Amino acid sequence: MSGKLFIVAAPSGAGKSTLVNALLAREPGIVLSISHTTRAPRAGDVDGVQYHFVDRARFEAMIARGEFLEHAEVFGNYYGTSRSAVEPMLATGRDVLLEIDWQGAAQVRRAMPGCVSIFILPPSRGELERRLRARATDSEATIGKRLAASRGELRHAGEFDCIVVNDDFEDAVAALQAIVHAARTERPLPGDRHATLVARLLA
Repeated sequence: MSGKLFIVAAPSGAGKSTLVNALLAREPGIVLSISHTTRAPRAGDVDGVQYHFVDRARFEAMIARGEFLEHAEVFGNYYGTSRSAVEPMLATGRDVLLEIDWQGAAQVRRAMPGCVSIFILPPSRGELERRLRARATDSEATIGKRLAASRGELRHAGEFDCIVVNDDFEDAVAALQAIVHAARTERPLPGDRHATLVARLLA
């Protein structure tokens, strides 16, 4: 039996990576697929851990050879998931998680319609901005770009199978676990669309 493919996407600052790391720690049956990127490593980044860091020429050569399950250009850098990082693991029955953006998620849903896609919402725009600033990794200009881009990203929340609000961290991790358990046992996925919050975030 093949494994389940999970996608987690969110606007920058929603806390996606922290939630994913907690989910992986509590659900050892899921393997995180490491994406390729052309962005420069941040302080503490390790090649092959956070990302496979490659230059633009190599990434574009991989695109030309059809090696990516999905790829997108975000804030001037390429990000992509290689087929070789996902398909062999699924074939052996391992569950795989992709931590990607909405553009990549749309590509994966088309290529692998059996996947389960999850969108992470921040509890408010003010909290989104606070978290972006708390990371202390981006310039003011970059923070402004990420905040502006977040509205466009949030408009795609309704395309995902499930929506999780990252307000209380433990509740959000529990919601992710509930989605994983439902998908594994072929039960209906949690259906709260958080329409009021999405409308408020887009206002």
